[in-house]
Amino acid sequence: MLNQCAQFVNIKVIIQKSLPMKPQIQILKTLIFAGLFALNSTTVAHTKPKDKDRWNEKYDKETYLFGEKPIPFLVDNIHILRKGKVLDVAMGEGRNGVYLATQGFDVTGLDISEKGLEKAHALAAKNNVTIKTKVVDLEKAELETNSYDLILCTYYMDRGIYKKFYDALKPGGIVLVETYNIDYLKYRKFNAKWTLETNELLEIFKGMRVLRYQDYDDAREAYSSIIAQKP
Repeated sequence: MLNQCAQFVNIKVIIQKSLPMKPQIQILKTLIFAGLFALNSTTVAHTKPKDKDRWNEKYDKETYLFGEKPIPFLVDNIHILRKGKVLDVAMGEGRNGVYLATQGFDVTGLDISEKGLEKAHALAAKNNVTIKTKVVDLEKAELETNSYDLILCTYYMDRGIYKKFYDALKPGGIVLVETYNIDYLKYRKFNAKWTLETNELLEIFKGMRVLRYQDYDDAREAYSSIIAQKP
């Protein structure tokens, strides 16, 4: 950008020396507009969310990064989940949401990655079901109140959005969350802020009826899972 500005100044000086006043003014107006356009274009490029780019790059391959099968905790407890309108938060490539769709749930998935959601639709088609999706910056997402029978969020750690789940559920609605906990750091290099503290899910969803809870650790990975119901 500094080089662009320097070139702009040099051109302006040459014009002032070689042209009459009116042509100078017209060309300078054109150059100023071009300069402002370049500045604005650079700003847009720099403010493009890094998470979106990172996840689009991760998902931009034929294979499914986390596989096509749903997490076992979801499958093992499908019989206690309330059928109806589902919100799959951080849907990614759709393995869990598509599974719910095959079980008769009405699924809408949210994610920052267009590429991930494209693959979710492809997986749904492969399983002869349909889903709805929306590209959303989850850090800024606002959820409709009293709208969902089930909210699902797996391997996306955001305490802020977790706290929005209660109001977004219908009375009697259920939340299912699973993600890495602090013990995961024993086995992988990982940012501690993206892990749950011990029993943290129980604290976050305090006031809801806990239907299932687990802390899993197989000496390779460690995560916590909860299913809780709104009164």
